Amino acid sequence: MSVTTTAAADRSVCAPLPVLGRDVAVPLVTGGEVTYAALDYAASAPALQRVWDDVAAYAPYYGSVHRGAGYLSQLSTDLFENARRTVAAFLDCRPEDQLVFTRSTTDSLNLLARTLPADCQVFVFETEHHASLLPWQGHRVTYLDAPRTPRQAVETLERALADRDPYGPALVCVTGASNVTGELWPVRELAAAAHAHGARIVLDAAQLVPHHPVSVRDLDVDWVAFSGHKLYAPFGSGVLAGRADWLRAAEPYLAGGGASRKVTRREDGGVDVEWHESAARHEAGSPNVIGAYAIASACKALTEAGWDTLVAREQHLVETVRAGLAEVPEVRVLSLFGDDAPRVGVISFVVEGWNSSHFAAALSAEYGIGVRDGLFCAHPLVRTLLGTDPQTQGECGAPEAAPGEKSLNAIRVSFGAGTPDEHVERFVGAVRELVSDGAKWRYRTEDGRCVPAVG
Repeated sequence: MSVTTTAAADRSVCAPLPVLGRDVAVPLVTGGEVTYAALDYAASAPALQRVWDDVAAYAPYYGSVHRGAGYLSQLSTDLFENARRTVAAFLDCRPEDQLVFTRSTTDSLNLLARTLPADCQVFVFETEHHASLLPWQGHRVTYLDAPRTPRQAVETLERALADRDPYGPALVCVTGASNVTGELWPVRELAAAAHAHGARIVLDAAQLVPHHPVSVRDLDVDWVAFSGHKLYAPFGSGVLAGRADWLRAAEPYLAGGGASRKVTRREDGGVDVEWHESAARHEAGSPNVIGAYAIASACKALTEAGWDTLVAREQHLVETVRAGLAEVPEVRVLSLFGDDAPRVGVISFVVEGWNSSHFAAALSAEYGIGVRDGLFCAHPLVRTLLGTDPQTQGECGAPEAAPGEKSLNAIRVSFGAGTPDEHVERFVGAVRELVSDGAKWRYRTEDGRCVPAVG
């Protein structure tokens, strides 16, 4: 996958998309308040105002879905199924693909794990987020070492697939963009390698789909999974889309109403169940209609805004942050594939002599900037990048590592279509000031978190 940039003049015509919370003011420990700079998009992006307005407009017409005779029920059913078609078009799914609405990326990949053939072998890089690293525990799993170039990733996968024994069904799970480094992975090439060796591939697009167009057909992946809360929609909705055969052959992810087509009593007192073969098979219970509609609304909003413009503007923000951090010698940006690797708006780093929790707390308390610190639910990857022992941990009250020593965790700044230039500029200035002048406030550890000391 490639990232394109345009001239600054082209970028200037693209304002950030309106999001909820863009005018929220937060207090500073040093006095006064400031507009909150939400730079933790990789965890949860703020909902687009357009999405919120669409959901609010639908709310008075809320009704039960599927099989209801009333007008509102039929309206809600149409809304839900139209949302399915909208998201499938957004992903450029194949006509025969199924799209299942879930709760999140984690839920989607756990669902897929339940559908794998009993003798399926799973191949996953240690660089994955826990959502795509852990669901395969009930199967034979081969964990692949972190590659240092995109080409090495493809070669590592090819060797592992060629050497598998027995040569049965296999699934490869890979991220589209790292939730730690933001680097884009060679998805199309990995998919080609998987298919050449008789394997299938699922794309964890949680960090990719908010930043780039994703085409199931063009990438030639078998499934794609993502979460609504990364895609500027409210919490509680997700998607699994792709090939239908394994989904149809498996027992329902959840047993209950909606998944069953017919249920009859047997003479021995038990029941016989005929399950749906459509996506409903894995959508038992009353579905999250508002969540599905919110995802569809976000898909429409991003498409109408224009991906070329959105990508170009985000790359401008990426360049601003990376250039600013490069001017601070104490800062080391984490990367697998190197400085020139294409990436989305997710950047992790460490600051020499600083505890990462302390640094993140100071950004929040003294500058009104929200970032994230820790291992980002990708423990093996971050420890590989930092070269740390999983048994060690730091305290917030003092620097976690002396100059020259290894940091124990990292700081992550992330942004997207709703981020104003001022937020990333304030972040870069705050990093410079904290490194050169130190924190203006005292901090202590409370319930494992670094917080401003009071009194």
